[in-house]
Amino acid sequence: MRTFDLTPLYRSTVGFDRVFDLLDNAGKAETGGYPPYNIERVDENNYRITLAVAGFGEDELDVELHQQTLTVTGSRADSDEGRTYLHQGIAGRSFQRRFQLAEHVEVAGASLVNGLLNVELRREIPEAMKPRKISIKGGEAENVKILKDVDAA
Repeated sequence: MRTFDLTPLYRSTVGFDRVFDLLDNAGKAETGGYPPYNIERVDENNYRITLAVAGFGEDELDVELHQQTLTVTGSRADSDEGRTYLHQGIAGRSFQRRFQLAEHVEVAGASLVNGLLNVELRREIPEAMKPRKISIKGGEAENVKILKDVDAA
């Protein structure tokens, strides 16, 4: 695996620490594939994360947002005691998935339908950061001075 040295960027930039930490930790991301999930862009400002959580009830799932990190946790009590499986293909183990959210992305809600946990996300850009149209006033400008041509004198 290729590694990148971000030290030169730390020396010449200010305020990008979070971005560099994300890049640095990208290679160290969790490699487990459980539970499988989709990330979907619904429209320009809405997103959906869908996790396949078959066998988990609402009381066994936890969705938490803390400092732009969305954490989905599933914990099940061991109710398999006394059961003898001939084949166990449905994973029911506990899990924790983390998703880094961009600035101004908030959790709009979550729902559990047919074994799929849907987490709805919405990007809310503050009014102060939205583009603004500046009107241009017509007519003569009163603050413009016309300089006399020096060569003509």
